[in-house]
Amino acid sequence: MGHWLYRNIVEPGKLPLLLALAAFILTFVITRTITRLIRAGRGPFHDVTGAGGTHVHHVVPGVILMLIGGFGGIAAGAVGITAYVVAVLFGIGAGLVLDEFALILHLHDVYWSEQGRQSVELVVVTAALVAMLLAGFVPLDVKNVSAEEEVTRGNAIATVLVNFGLVLITLLKGKRWLALWGVLVPPVALFGAVRLARPDSPWAHRLYRRRPKTAARAARRAERHDARWSGPSKKVEDWLGGTPTDEQRQKRDGGGGGGDAGRE
Repeated sequence: MGHWLYRNIVEPGKLPLLLALAAFILTFVITRTITRLIRAGRGPFHDVTGAGGTHVHHVVPGVILMLIGGFGGIAAGAVGITAYVVAVLFGIGAGLVLDEFALILHLHDVYWSEQGRQSVELVVVTAALVAMLLAGFVPLDVKNVSAEEEVTRGNAIATVLVNFGLVLITLLKGKRWLALWGVLVPPVALFGAVRLARPDSPWAHRLYRRRPKTAARAARRAERHDARWSGPSKKVEDWLGGTPTDEQRQKRDGGGGGGDAGRE
């Protein structure tokens, strides 16, 4: 393990990236924990408010830390201990920003809504992508790579590229959770890519318009799938992203309601 770490992380100069990834994941986990405690009214934590009672979202300090980490690293040349410090600052900032990605996308506080789940999904994808960069598949700056090892790494790169293509197809077919797991487990992406698309997906809208039988099969399959897995799927989503507000939950479960509820 020590040899792999030195050869693939330290020697190519990827240690700052490893620190940034660790800071990113840890910040996201801590932030989600604190926001849930605030929502439940437990512990000493509370929302931060500015002048006039304006709620200050944690995306704000996140952007500031990303700017400090990014521009600070460029200005300092990002070597030695400076590289480690700015990498951690950037990772913390990125964790805070992507935890509220849905807020930026929708320009509304949708943290505890169905749309807010997009933040969790993006965090998972980002962490998986950075982890792949750290895995040593790309032989950049790795010294004394033998011909056999170069072939092995080339095959690994090809596998990763093919897998991303399958993940993209799975996303276009409207199967976001299969796509997320497919980033980490390639056979899952293959399974999602070869199955019928969901009837409301871009893939179905584009390719099933002139294939009514295929569209009907996709609708029947989606109905059976939702009847079987909607309950467990909602529980997993609530565990990862937090339970939506009562209004959002009624809307999700088909009980009416509307509007994007806020944090509280």
